[in-house]
Amino acid sequence: MAKTVAQEFIKGLWAEIPPFRLVLGLCPTLGVTTTVKNGIGMGVATAFVLVCANILVSMLRNVIPAKVRIACFIIIIATFVTVVELLMQAYAYALFQTLGIFIPLIVVNCILLGRAEAFAFKNPIIPSIADGLGIGIGFTMALGSIGAIRELFGTGAILGTQIMGSGYEPFAFFVQAPGAFICLGLMLCLMNLVGSK
Repeated sequence: MAKTVAQEFIKGLWAEIPPFRLVLGLCPTLGVTTTVKNGIGMGVATAFVLVCANILVSMLRNVIPAKVRIACFIIIIATFVTVVELLMQAYAYALFQTLGIFIPLIVVNCILLGRAEAFAFKNPIIPSIADGLGIGIGFTMALGSIGAIRELFGTGAILGTQIMGSGYEPFAFFVQAPGAFICLGLMLCLMNLVGSK
């Protein structure tokens, strides 16, 4: 049991890391990763909703009728998204304003619905928590790393600390939509190269 729980957690950190391996959650991956702070903030919010939704879906898996399970999953996910939204408004208002519409859009993030359907609905609570934590932390790491690359090349700084020299001319497109696609493509390429070895 312990080995299985550990495997469920670890798979989300590499083997099934959402944007790079499962190629899921691309909307927030491309939309909010202009900085490390935005990427990590979105990742933590998504991870919280994912873990809570996995717990509740797993608890109710024998009660939820199969014919209406998707609607039930969406209601459960939407409930926790509302909790995250209210918590961010209360304690991280600047980040909430920066992330904007992407917070309510967590409801339709395919990672959450996919984990509820493919895992939590079929497994007990402890493995479902491990799955949610692993996928959530992996998603947060992915968004944070993309945010770091985009912020570094787009502004020359990371988290407000200047990394590149004073003569560095930032690649402004890295903090715009084309930069998100290029960064994601390069990261996918790198992950595939490392994974194939």
